[in-house]
Amino acid sequence: MDTMFDLIVIGTGSAGAGVARRCRAAGWKVAVVDSRPYGGTCAQRGCDPKKVLVGAAEAVHAVRRLVGKGVAADGLAIQWTDLARFKRTFTDPVADRSEEGFTAAGIETLHGRARFVDRQSIRVGERIVSARHIHIAAGAMPAKLRMPGEDLLTSSDQFLELTELPRRIIFLGSGFIAFEFAHVCAVAGAQVTMLEMLDRPLAGFDPDLVAVLVEGTRHMGIELHLQTKVQRVERVTDHLVVTAEGNRTFEADMVVHAAGRVPEIEDLDLDQGGIEWSRKGVRVNEYLQSVSNLAVYAAGDAAQSGPMLTPVAGYEGRIVAANLLEGNTRKAEYPPVPSVVFTLPPLASVGLQESAAREQGLRFTTNFARTGDWYSSRRLGETWSAHKVLMEEDSGRILGAHLLGPGSDELINVFALAMRSGMRAQDLKEVIFAYPTRASDVAYMV
Repeated sequence: MDTMFDLIVIGTGSAGAGVARRCRAAGWKVAVVDSRPYGGTCAQRGCDPKKVLVGAAEAVHAVRRLVGKGVAADGLAIQWTDLARFKRTFTDPVADRSEEGFTAAGIETLHGRARFVDRQSIRVGERIVSARHIHIAAGAMPAKLRMPGEDLLTSSDQFLELTELPRRIIFLGSGFIAFEFAHVCAVAGAQVTMLEMLDRPLAGFDPDLVAVLVEGTRHMGIELHLQTKVQRVERVTDHLVVTAEGNRTFEADMVVHAAGRVPEIEDLDLDQGGIEWSRKGVRVNEYLQSVSNLAVYAAGDAAQSGPMLTPVAGYEGRIVAANLLEGNTRKAEYPPVPSVVFTLPPLASVGLQESAAREQGLRFTTNFARTGDWYSSRRLGETWSAHKVLMEEDSGRILGAHLLGPGSDELINVFALAMRSGMRAQDLKEVIFAYPTRASDVAYMV
């Protein structure tokens, strides 16, 4: 049966939920569809549950760093089963609460995989529904590696559902997921290895700070092998064997896919809807509207637009809602967006790296220092900390800030706010911050 709506939203996470609710509040007839439990990746299978695990690892790691400095840590350990149970107190309620919220708002809820049948209609199971507008906010999924044994890999979703932690774990890749999970697992007592095909990890972050983080990572007992291209994964009796180029082999009890995520749009039959797309997402204009089907919008990880980050998905959802309700009046503009790898300690970045600033022909000075001997690091027993701040020579404006160390995940927001408001380095120097705090270091970073 063909049902007509004003709007159908594919996906119920950060890029889609707000669009559905705002349009419904304006009187539109709205439906949402999701093939997974309602609520999206971040709240159930990504940022939020991951940070619960990281929080426990931070606490244990912080105490261990201070052993011999006035703290005893006898018997201190992560109890993985209890931690998993605590994590579920955050994730388990999400799906029901999300769906109940849609229903209470008068939004029709559909379950199943959406597939386009024409430019304004989709099939969900046996049902075909149509709309004046369709918003694609389907999120992301692990990239296909297309190698023998791929079915033996554990996804990040599955990792977050573990009730027991294997003794030996290999992570394929060395990006956000690999580093964050690797640090948690190492603190929890697992033997951890990361295999990366490129010559450096965390390519989106400043290389000098990444080098310091790599030192700290290896000091934790984590093995990181670069320029190691994995060819296959095999099960041998009771364990897995990973084979890389050069016939190098690595053994583990679990191998986790952490080699990148891509928009989850391949099976939406976008071609049937006249929707141009690529491996990077639905092709959209500055209004986040499909370039080839003006009835369709896309946002978040599913769109070829801004960074694949939850706050960006929420921002883009607000842009789409405004443009649906008011006509195309708002363009997606991306101010400096902070990004954090929640390692131990966290690595954070906002703005330009040195290479990008040079490519743009900017004249700038760089303030780089390792800060393991600074008070803010020493009092916490943290050796692996550093910062790098780029400042334009003539204007004094901050072009980029890159931080590694305790509290960097929060402090990076100070730099993002300063850059957004046009503050100069000298302006930051003159701010009187509470002392002794991590923010009071800012005057020495610029």
